[in-house]
Amino acid sequence: GTRIICDHKFLLECKNSPAARTPPCCLPQTPGVTSLAQSSLVKLEELKERNESEEAMPDQDQFEMDI
Repeated sequence: GTRIICDHKFLLECKNSPAARTPPCCLPQTPGVTSLAQSSLVKLEELKERNESEEAMPDQDQFEMDI
């Protein structure tokens, strides 16, 4: 067998290449694999709305202190 040996510097340079940042042009659209499934998108939107509504509510103390 043949081994392909790459040094650390080469691999780091490959990470920053423009080809590594864009998906291939002929990649099939598979929900949940190459693109987010519709149910995942709905869940993400619900989580965002929930987080925004929690941030809008005033902070409440977890425990009341009796002095």
